[in-house]
Amino acid sequence: MSIHAKKSLEDAIEASFAGFLATLSEIPDNRFEEMPGGKWSAGQQLDHLIRSVRPVNLALGLPKFVLRLLFGKTIRASRTYEELVEKYKEKLAQGGVASRPFLPPAIPLSRKSDLVNRFTTQKHKLLRHLDKWDEPALDYYVLPHPLLGKLTVREMVFFTIYHTEHHRQAVRGG
Repeated sequence: MSIHAKKSLEDAIEASFAGFLATLSEIPDNRFEEMPGGKWSAGQQLDHLIRSVRPVNLALGLPKFVLRLLFGKTIRASRTYEELVEKYKEKLAQGGVASRPFLPPAIPLSRKSDLVNRFTTQKHKLLRHLDKWDEPALDYYVLPHPLLGKLTVREMVFFTIYHTEHHRQAVRGG
């Protein structure tokens, strides 16, 4: 997947979030709460994605000077999408798991509609925030990631795109 320029990031965010919701809509209601093989249910996958994108939105909505004060600036070029995905897969293979703030509780079917709305709202916020960033700033500012360490903002968006697809595959059962 060739993603780099801001427009391609925005398109990929739209596609990954829409893809996740399409997959979620394809599963029968009785599978929403099912935890296949002790893994997260579809509802938990959805809740986890909301928990994961919320802090990204919070950070991207802060004034840039605050981000620099809190997290510094990059000392390297941004990785490509493919490089970021490979690094994430390596961390997972080494036993990396979601940290406590990102762990979802049991999610009943009755929360599905609300969570879908919250997920969609988070996507819109992400796109709105991203619209205010220019290309150089995406590669200059960094944000902390609990598993991957400091990522440039561009890399954090890459992660958000891939992470959504990763959990889409989990909902599919693959």
